Amino acid sequence: MAAVNKAIILGNLGRDPEVRYTPDGMAITTFSVATTEKRKDRDGNSQEQTEWHRVVTFGRTAEVCGEYLSKGSSVYVEGSIRTRSWDDREGNKRYTTEIVGRTVQFLSPRGEGGRQSRSEAPPPEDDFAYEEGTGMTDDDVPF
Repeated sequence: MAAVNKAIILGNLGRDPEVRYTPDGMAITTFSVATTEKRKDRDGNSQEQTEWHRVVTFGRTAEVCGEYLSKGSSVYVEGSIRTRSWDDREGNKRYTTEIVGRTVQFLSPRGEGGRQSRSEAPPPEDDFAYEEGTGMTDDDVPF
């Protein structure tokens, strides 16, 4: 049986991206994107529901995102959903679900919540399995 793991979001960054590097120099950038759904309730009042999505990018895509995105930037992200776990300092099992961004398009005009005009980050390299502090290795990545 075939399977598909694909996520597509279009929203705004809630804070500046965080860039860090693995011991071998590969960039990892994380940022959160808000998507807001607007609808009317039974009484005709406008209602909004905002969801926050954690996005992680690797390699050259991570470098470009760290350089050109900032709080408020409008972005289109396409990737896959991944849940990973680790043990915190107290030995508790912790989990996070995130979107591994493979395609990131910058949608904000220059000077409007972003530092870049509309463009697309280059596709990531596939050797992005290590994440500092999580004990993650190539064998832990399911793709």
